[in-house]
Amino acid sequence: MPPRSVLIIRLSAIGDVVMASPLIDALKRTWPGVRVSWLVEPQARGVLEHHPDLDRLLVWPKAEWKRLLRSGRLIALARSVRGFLRELRAIDADLALDLQGLLKSGVWARLSGAGERIGLGSREGSARFMTRVLPRAGDPALIGSEYRFLAETLGLDLGEFRMRVGVAPADIAFARDWAAANAPDGHVVLCPFTTRPQKHWFEDRWAVLAARLRDDLGLVPVLLGGPADRAAAERIVAATAGGLADLTGRTSIPQAATMIGAARLLIGVDTWLSHMGPACDVPTVALFGSTCPYTHAGRPNASVIYHRLDCSPCRRHPTCDGRFDCMRAIGVDEVLDRARELAR
Repeated sequence: MPPRSVLIIRLSAIGDVVMASPLIDALKRTWPGVRVSWLVEPQARGVLEHHPDLDRLLVWPKAEWKRLLRSGRLIALARSVRGFLRELRAIDADLALDLQGLLKSGVWARLSGAGERIGLGSREGSARFMTRVLPRAGDPALIGSEYRFLAETLGLDLGEFRMRVGVAPADIAFARDWAAANAPDGHVVLCPFTTRPQKHWFEDRWAVLAARLRDDLGLVPVLLGGPADRAAAERIVAATAGGLADLTGRTSIPQAATMIGAARLLIGVDTWLSHMGPACDVPTVALFGSTCPYTHAGRPNASVIYHRLDCSPCRRHPTCDGRFDCMRAIGVDEVLDRARELAR
């Protein structure tokens, strides 16, 4: 019997949530009428909240629980936990897919009450809560390969297996109105910021690239990032001769997604914002160095620049004494040439 209700558990990070999103459509194509729910942490809810084919989004209020615990409000914490568990069991899942593969996600899969629980690369002891564990396999050159492998193993109808997010009409209007007022001839989104310095391209190169995109392609460069990236964004803006729009830390996650969806081009490093380019079918140039999450983004209008060195990918353990040679090997002219090829 096909499942009536499927619970996907991918709590974070935003980029992985986006890359796992094709599973929603694959489940719906394979089992018409199935209800698909997703358990996520608050920071990633913005890319799923208005997904047209997601039946229910359950947000785990982990940060709220921590605040209640630290403040000693144990009764309020107990009420919140009980309420959340009721919502989780109300999904009435008979199949849970734990894409996170960690102890915390495995616990939620078990507490969901699903009779079948499949873990993807389960570790930290989470395998004990699964009825079946699958490896994180697939073609590593392809974006979201581990999720495609899971879908293939389950016999799902993959279709085009393309990433898709959902945003509210108000967020779409935000991007449309901003573009009409500030970039009537089109804008290019620049995503220079991420969590680790070895994944960054260099600020002076971003400044030069922004000016040349504006002068050579006639596109308004737009910086996107989070509140913690504002200082770096200000330095890039200061190094340009104007004509660069800085929205760093000034958009919500859905608004950032719609700014990308309305762009003529995206250029970025290994960050969830860059992964949104292929998800929105926007021409994308991705700059990878210490990490190489994929070299093929599943769309013909996406291109990855990656110069593999003997030490790469080093991921969290660079050995170049802060030179970041892999990213330094990427020149402005190379990025601009790729941008010219893809810009629409």
